[in-house]
Amino acid sequence: MSELMSARDLGGRPVVTLGGEAVARVKDTVFDGPGGRVAGFTLNGRGLLAGPLKQSLPWSAVHSLGRDAVMILGREVLAEPAAVIARGEAAHGRVLGARVLTDGGTEVGTVLDLVVEAGISGRVVGFRIAARQSLESGSKRRRRKVYVPRGETLAVSGQALVIPADATRFVADDLTGFAAQVEAFRLRDTADRTEPTP
Repeated sequence: MSELMSARDLGGRPVVTLGGEAVARVKDTVFDGPGGRVAGFTLNGRGLLAGPLKQSLPWSAVHSLGRDAVMILGREVLAEPAAVIARGEAAHGRVLGARVLTDGGTEVGTVLDLVVEAGISGRVVGFRIAARQSLESGSKRRRRKVYVPRGETLAVSGQALVIPADATRFVADDLTGFAAQVEAFRLRDTADRTEPTP
């Protein structure tokens, strides 16, 4: 699995061409809720006092999302802001602060952040949530901020995010431990799909 990154940590990350020219900085990450991916980025200028740019960066124009920079082919791939923020699916993907519900109807917390897979996929693999109660059955420890996998079935509205109930068994306290939990959740999901039905 590729490295996992917090969407909040992407703010301020430089946008650099393959020729080495720094053209902008990431302002915000726009989430495509139904697709479970990053739709793109709104941008700021490069300087310390530079404000928002009148251009955005659609995910389709990203060459790679790395630990230190967002790589693009060239400045010409930057687009009008509407290419990212006016897309219908992205407009419904406002999830920060949304309630997190399981598909069984249990509220487990609220969304604090998105977890994005580095590289070229732009996949959102999970969420950091402020948990309402312990997510570990039988645990006396009361976790307050945890990472939980997104799952393949996902509903997002401006007010609620719905995740599979069994995703709550694969929580982690940090991104390092979360990578293993996402992989275990994926393997479980694959095994469930390949089991013969009686």
